[in-house]
Amino acid sequence: MPHSVLLVDDHNILRDGIKTILEGTDFRVVGEAANGADAVRLCLRLRPDLVLMDICLPGMNGIEATAEILRRWPGAKVLILTMNASENSVVAAFRAGVRAFVLKKSSSADLLNALRTVANGGSYISSQVSDLLLTRIQRGDMEEKEDLGPLGSLSPRERQVLRLIAEGKTSKEIATMLDLGLQTVRTYRKTLMKKLGVTNVAGLTQMAFEAGLTGWTKRDREAGD
Repeated sequence: MPHSVLLVDDHNILRDGIKTILEGTDFRVVGEAANGADAVRLCLRLRPDLVLMDICLPGMNGIEATAEILRRWPGAKVLILTMNASENSVVAAFRAGVRAFVLKKSSSADLLNALRTVANGGSYISSQVSDLLLTRIQRGDMEEKEDLGPLGSLSPRERQVLRLIAEGKTSKEIATMLDLGLQTVRTYRKTLMKKLGVTNVAGLTQMAFEAGLTGWTKRDREAGD
């Protein structure tokens, strides 16, 4: 019986390409999502065997979505498929619980190998990514080097909400993206203003941009995806 796969990427053409690669194999695409929030909802509804996840997604990014999926469904098996990999994004992804990290420039054979390895209970890392990790281990440095300044006192969820505010999302949009109640989001806004010592959304946005909180890390943003 084929392994069910949920595809998560905001580019239709890439999802179509992956579906073509998986045709006639032991994998079957059962759902597609173009953002992290939809990925979480579909994963919980469809319960796929594997989730193939991009990092750079609208709203909730792939690492945040992975953490949320595994919080709600610890048995999920998530594979990252991304364009570029910084050291911080690789470390953050595995800390979130992913089982594989594959670059989009990898071959179709590598992608299928990663899917089969994870489906059979193993883990997989593209050779380019393993070189990054090896270098970091040899330096004795496996800690993320992100300086959030005054944002360091915020919880991961608070930083997530703040990032979406900085991107111009309304409370209603944030509630939908993160699957939260509208009042909960409004409470987060008030808490953020109190913690950061500002009195309006413009102040929150300014602090978010000054801290580089527009992705998982500053380096990830600079590297692109």
